[in-house]
Amino acid sequence: MFNKITIVGCGLIGSSIAREIKKRKLAKNISVCDVSSKALKDVKSLKLANEISSNLKVCCKDTDIIFICTPLSAYEPIFKTIRDHAPISAIITDVGSSKSNIIKLSEKILNKKSSFIPGHPIAGTEESGPKSGFLNLFKNRWFITTPCKLSKKKDQKKIEQLWTKFGSKVTSMNARSHDNIMAITSHIPHLIAYNIVGTASKLEAKIKSEVIKFSASGFRDFTRIASSDPTMWRDIMIGNKKQILFMLKRFSKDLKHLETAIQNNDKKNYLIFFRKLEALEQK
Repeated sequence: MFNKITIVGCGLIGSSIAREIKKRKLAKNISVCDVSSKALKDVKSLKLANEISSNLKVCCKDTDIIFICTPLSAYEPIFKTIRDHAPISAIITDVGSSKSNIIKLSEKILNKKSSFIPGHPIAGTEESGPKSGFLNLFKNRWFITTPCKLSKKKDQKKIEQLWTKFGSKVTSMNARSHDNIMAITSHIPHLIAYNIVGTASKLEAKIKSEVIKFSASGFRDFTRIASSDPTMWRDIMIGNKKQILFMLKRFSKDLKHLETAIQNNDKKNYLIFFRKLEALEQK
C-alpha cells in the first residue's frame, strides 16, 4: 500500500504495528525511530524494520505515513521535527490514549497543510518494549479516530483501512467524547490499581507478606495493571486531567454512598450497588 512507513517509538504498540505491516506487506520499507539504544538493538535483532535510527530527521525522510507511538510528553519535539523534516504529503497519525490536548498541540505546531489523523487502538498489555509486541494484538479490538482541523478525509480513510487490515474494528468520534470514555473505562481503573498496590505496599511488613501470600486473582489483576509503564501513565493523567478529575468526582461520590451503606449495614443499598453491573450490561 505504501513505499515507506515510519514508526516513532517501538514499544508494545509500535512493535506490534511493525509486525502487522511486515507480515501483510503493507509497505516496501519500515523505518523505526526510538531514543532507546536497547530498543533499537531489539528492533534490529527481531528484524522488524529495514531502517533503524535514533534520529527522527533520518526516519522522516521520504515517508508516506508516520505513526507516533511514544508517551504523550514526547509529542511536542516530535511534531516540530516532523514539521521541519517530513514531506508535507506524509500522513501523521498516533496511538495516544488522550486526544484533546494532543490535537491542540498539533494544530499549534504542525504545518497547516499537514495531515494529522489522531487515533487510538483499544488494545494492549502491561508489558513494554519491542519484544513485548505480537501479531494479532489489534484483532477484534476497537480503533478510534478523533478527526481534527488537520485531518483530511482521504487520509483518514487510508489510516482506517490500515487498521482494518490489522484486524481492528474501526469507529470515529470527537476528541472530547473519546477522552471522557477513556477516563472512566481505562484511566481511572489504572489509577485505582496503582493506588491499591500503593496502599498494600505501605502496610506493616507482616501484613504485607500475608497480603501477597494469600492474594486472589482480583489483587493479582491490580498488581499486573500497576506494572504498566509509569511514564506513559503519568503523561495520560496529565494529558486527560480535566476528564479524569470530572469522572473521579463522580466515582468518589458513589464510593461515599457505599461507605455509608457499609456503616449502616444497609442491605437494600448493597443489592442496588452489586446489581449495577447487571443493569449496565442489559443496556
